[in-house]
Amino acid sequence: MKSSKPPRFLITDDHQIVRNGLRQLLEDGYSGCECGEAVNGAQALEAVYRQEWDLVVLDLNMPGRCGIETLTEIKKIKPTLPVLVLSMYSECEYALRAFKAGASGYIHKSAVTEELLDAVARALAGGRHITPSQAELLAAGLSRRGDAPPHESLSAREFEVMRLIALGLSVKEISARLSLSAKTVFTYRSRMLDKLSLDSDVEVARYAIKHNLVE
Repeated sequence: MKSSKPPRFLITDDHQIVRNGLRQLLEDGYSGCECGEAVNGAQALEAVYRQEWDLVVLDLNMPGRCGIETLTEIKKIKPTLPVLVLSMYSECEYALRAFKAGASGYIHKSAVTEELLDAVARALAGGRHITPSQAELLAAGLSRRGDAPPHESLSAREFEVMRLIALGLSVKEISARLSLSAKTVFTYRSRMLDKLSLDSDVEVARYAIKHNLVE
């Protein structure tokens, strides 16, 4: 049975202004609640290890360990801990990956306050916040198990490298964005190209556009 005490939220985002806004929104919606903060995946995992939380709000686009990887690790540590993914990315592919990794909801950063608070309430109650468009994505994902597109075989990091290459970023820029060495980025790029049977960054961009993986 859920405790009657005010909930404890862990807000994970690398932008201070976003964390401040989320904190204010949650404090306005849940009087007396406690809000902890983390600026990257490593800090979030440490906080989950060391403290008890009722809900994690997790950004996908952070330096270092990517959001999907962080989500997967959180669910390994605390399988019943609800995690709401908050992202600037479109639902097209990331929502499906997030739900497969155990997310209780996928909220775009442009969402109105009411939608976010509804998602928080559902997650705290043990449910999931799934929009009609996300439900269609999940249904489509289930129906195409036998002939899933090649990019679904990519790891979370390989997928992120693919997306950034498709957006025109160089290996050096990706290295800085993800806090990885250039050698590591090249390794992920090589694995990604092999899994997609592609030969160049231009082909990666074409593939991503064809499958609506970038906006």
